[in-house]
Amino acid sequence: MNWALLLLCAAAPTVVLTAVWSLIPSPDEPPRWRAALAGRLERTAARLRRERPAAEDPFSTLRVQQRLGVVANHVRRLEEDQHTFARAERIIASQLAYDQLLAEACRMAGVEVRPAAKGDPAERFREEVELASRGWTW
Repeated sequence: MNWALLLLCAAAPTVVLTAVWSLIPSPDEPPRWRAALAGRLERTAARLRRERPAAEDPFSTLRVQQRLGVVANHVRRLEEDQHTFARAERIIASQLAYDQLLAEACRMAGVEVRPAAKGDPAERFREEVELASRGWTW
């Protein structure tokens, strides 16, 4: 029993001094209360901040609209001309280019681009209708 009391008396001051020493900040680190307050304020500020959507450049929008019109007219001309060499391959390549331009236009207008097979006419029609409902013309 005496040994336990002796160990307790020897260890107690060490534990107390270590606890007090850990509360004193070093010159390199800010006080803990200041760091905790800064973290809490940063979380509150992040909740209060509103993300504003980035405005698209109107000239890039006009460029995409103009390219959509050019490619759509090219596809129409290919479909009407019965004597074009490798007509099917040209139509497929032009439609894939048109689909890529449609996807870019959808991203600019904030329309969801759903994953679909390349050249899916249903997805192409949905994207065209969504863009037309938002005022896009080509």
